Amino acid sequence: MRYCRFLFEGSTHYGKVDVRAGEWWIVDLAEAPEEDLAFRLQHGRATSWSFDFEPLSLAEADLLPPVTPSKIVCVGRNYREHAQELGNEIPKEPLLFFKPPSSLLKPRGVVRLPGLSERVDFEGELAMVIGKRVRNFDATADWHTVVRGFTLANDISARDLQKKDAQWTRAKGFDTFCPVGPLVSDELNLDAGVTIETRVNGELRQRGTTKDFIFPIAGVLETITAAMTLESGDLVLTGTPSGVGPLKAGDVVEVSAAGLGVLANTVEAD
Repeated sequence: MRYCRFLFEGSTHYGKVDVRAGEWWIVDLAEAPEEDLAFRLQHGRATSWSFDFEPLSLAEADLLPPVTPSKIVCVGRNYREHAQELGNEIPKEPLLFFKPPSSLLKPRGVVRLPGLSERVDFEGELAMVIGKRVRNFDATADWHTVVRGFTLANDISARDLQKKDAQWTRAKGFDTFCPVGPLVSDELNLDAGVTIETRVNGELRQRGTTKDFIFPIAGVLETITAAMTLESGDLVLTGTPSGVGPLKAGDVVEVSAAGLGVLANTVEAD
C-alpha cells in the first residue's frame, strides 16, 4: 500500500496513492494511522470517509508530511563515500542523532536558510516509518514486522554549525530542515537495492543505493531500540550517499527514488 497525507477543503486527510497513466494519483481516502492524534481529534474517528472523493493528481494536491512522528532518529555516515568526502572515519556502529519533529517540512515547502549559518547542505535519504512499538529489536528477526514502509527525506544540515558545535542538535534541528514525502510505501524491495538520487536545479548531485549501506536496516533497528523505544509512526533516516553540497536562495532541491516519487522543495533566505 502507498499513502499520503494532504489538505482538502481545509481539513487533513490520508489518501491511497497509485499510478495511473504513468502519474501518481490519490485514488481514494485512507484510514489514518494510530499515531495521528490530531486527525482523530479533528474527525472524531480513524477515517475521513464522510464524503465522495474524486481521484486527485498528487501533483495538484496540497501535500503534508506523510508522517506525524514522536521523534526523528537519524543515522550518520551510513555510506562509506559520504563519510570519506567529509574527512570522517568509517563508524564501527551506527552513529545516531535526532532531528526535532518541528523540523518537518511538507513536499513543495520552503527550506529556510538561517542567518546563523553560512553553509547549509542538502542530504537526500531514504527514511523508514515505524509500524509498531518496538524495544530491543533482534537483528536476526524480520525487520518487515516492525516497519510500516518507506518515504523520502532531506536531512538539511548547517554544515558550519555542525563542525563548530560539540554535537549536532542545532545544525540539524532548524525549522524546515527535514523535508519528508511525498508518500509512504511498503512495496520497496531493499534486498534488490533502492536507488536514491538528489538533484539541485535539475543537476544530479547524489546517487546511491541501499546495497551500499554500512549498517543494514535490521542492524540499525537493533542499535536504536537497545537505547530507546520506537513508537508507531516514528521516522528513521537511514543515511545519505556521497555528493552533499551547499544550497542557496532560489535553489530547487529534489530527492527521488523509484516507487516513492519526488520530494521537491525550494530554498529561500530566512
